[in-house]
Amino acid sequence: MIARLQKIYREKTIPAMQEKFSIKNTMAVPRLDKIVINMGVGKSVADIKILESAVKDLATISGQQPVVTRTKKAISNFKIRADMPVGCRVTLRRSRMYEFLDRLVTVALPRIRDFNGVSTKSFDGKGNFSIGISEQAIFPEIDTGRIAHTQGMDITFVFNRGPQEQTREVLRLLGMPFSKR
Repeated sequence: MIARLQKIYREKTIPAMQEKFSIKNTMAVPRLDKIVINMGVGKSVADIKILESAVKDLATISGQQPVVTRTKKAISNFKIRADMPVGCRVTLRRSRMYEFLDRLVTVALPRIRDFNGVSTKSFDGKGNFSIGISEQAIFPEIDTGRIAHTQGMDITFVFNRGPQEQTREVLRLLGMPFSKR
């Protein structure tokens, strides 16, 4: 079963990109390679249950078991020792990636209060795009009644190639609501 946005990418986005940027080869069109979702849970130093609930929420949102990230070295000012769990992350690829992107742009982002679109200033030099979300409650999979701790997350869209203008256009054609500013 092919994801809805993956079908749109193949049938509509690639020809539109070839026409707009005069790209002859379909393999030269920028392609979304992976989506990385990261939750930094600094509060887990005091209470490990906060990290466990963040892992459970991220697994529910992404549909895949997250990896717990650990510190590399000790920082005494933050009361952190080496190899302590401080967050979790998940990398989505292929159809799961497109299904998550579909849920993000059609359901989750419009649920943000006073949402005017995502900023276009969050591209890095290689065309990758990152956004930050302040709480996990915007996803419909999360039961808002049982949330003990609100947790934010960073979502990074990694492309295989392409300048920033082309990757922005690919995301726009896939439904990403960019702000007008």
